[in-house]
Amino acid sequence: MSRYSAITGWGMCVPEKVLTNADFERMVETSDEWITSRTGIKERHIAGPGETASTLAIAAARQALERAGIEGKDLGLIIVATVCADYPFPSTANLVQHALGAQCGAFDMQAACSGFLYAASTAHQFIANGSVKHALVIGVEVLSRVMDYTDRATCVLFGDGAGAVVLSASEEPGGLLGFTIGSDGARPELLWIPVGGSAEPITHEALEQRRQYVQMQGSDVFKFATRIMGPAMEEALARAGMTAAEMDLFIPHQANLRIIEAASKRLGVPPEKVFVNIEKYGNTSAAAIPIALCEAVEQGRVFPGAHLGMVAFGAGLTWAAAVVKWTAPVGPRATEREEAPVTRAEPAGVGS
Repeated sequence: MSRYSAITGWGMCVPEKVLTNADFERMVETSDEWITSRTGIKERHIAGPGETASTLAIAAARQALERAGIEGKDLGLIIVATVCADYPFPSTANLVQHALGAQCGAFDMQAACSGFLYAASTAHQFIANGSVKHALVIGVEVLSRVMDYTDRATCVLFGDGAGAVVLSASEEPGGLLGFTIGSDGARPELLWIPVGGSAEPITHEALEQRRQYVQMQGSDVFKFATRIMGPAMEEALARAGMTAAEMDLFIPHQANLRIIEAASKRLGVPPEKVFVNIEKYGNTSAAAIPIALCEAVEQGRVFPGAHLGMVAFGAGLTWAAAVVKWTAPVGPRATEREEAPVTRAEPAGVGS
């Protein structure tokens, strides 16, 4: 009998602190008009003292578990997609596993902005082959800790946050219907942090050159993204036996509004079927799609039977896309039944 991996729980967490475009006007040589016209971003959330990848992830995970109606002990797998782990090792997933009281395998996955879809497709395989019943997938980033706030080309783009989903085994057709992942490592320098790994350990000279921060060749990344997003989504749709016209909602990676518009145009998806929240959060990398998914549910744009298309690209360079048939009841708007989903993470150590 076929086993499907349905989304049964979802949750998100972003820090309380917000940096607006007006704030950046006082920090670097830029303007609200310049940022908005080129990216679509108006503000982004920034982690404060005591907020880490694990604290954000734990808060989002607890929301997802509550909505799924399960506890940490019911999980068979935890995957955390991040490039901003608390430590080089152990994994952030280990910290999440302990805080939730789970007794299962847990590991981090690093595919940059494509990480959440990489992790979801991996968790799907564990469910489909019968290895686990419930898997927790989290995308989380604290990119503010690796931003050079003197580099106006990059610092205005990124924000912090976490989004999580519970995938559960189901005999009902639905859940993750098709996906694709891809990679092209020919030019890692297009988007990378050059210092801090085994290739170039941290030195005083490297720190003076600010090479421990994100560096990006923006025009090349833009060209790559506009070239890959559409075809990746089309491949995932084909594997699900669908076309773009059959999507009820398109949830693309929230990196740049112009990239989103180019992908939507390539797919022939009308604006009313495209979910965009980049103006509030900026690019939260692996957290972008699960945060967008949570907000889409919150806004009533996701319903039982809805077909959702998700696609992302990231450093590596990587890309991934997935088609999900939503089967979970969504009930009343979250703001009517519980605290607003934009919550502050617990201080480091709480719940551990």
